[in-house]
Amino acid sequence: MSPLKKKKSKSKPAARGVTRPLRRVVAKRKNNPAKTRSNRLASPATPSLISVPKHVLAVVKALDEKKAEGIRLLELGQLSSVADYMVVATGTSDPHLRALRIAVENALDEAGSPARGIESQKESGWTVVDGIDVMVHLFRPDMRESYSMESLWRDGMDLPVAKLLKA
Repeated sequence: MSPLKKKKSKSKPAARGVTRPLRRVVAKRKNNPAKTRSNRLASPATPSLISVPKHVLAVVKALDEKKAEGIRLLELGQLSSVADYMVVATGTSDPHLRALRIAVENALDEAGSPARGIESQKESGWTVVDGIDVMVHLFRPDMRESYSMESLWRDGMDLPVAKLLKA
């Protein structure tokens, strides 16, 4: 190679002091159609409805009886080492959140699975009840929108609460 001809590089070097953004590595799912999110949500007969533990069902029913809004039940399964289920609901005010928390605690106690821990700060708009394999998040409407818990756990299977309440 002659000294006048330089070998062309495929990428330009970054300017001094400028860093290049790191590429995100995304794990690919195996081609198992039963495990994809769209297939799990679209299946008409969800086998998970049968296997919902009685204390999780008791929590959902207690929240419904106390007029919680937007109750969502997510089955996390292998996605989380903390809990198998997550319940997210909205209370209209701080006193309503307190009433919902008490109803959840009572439902867990009656089902024989008492709450392990409760975290809430006065007027924070967010209460968490740890029921060992179920985490219950209670929000005021503004806090629920701000934290968007459902989008953080969007890979979890969304179980139909209306069908559970009818059962």
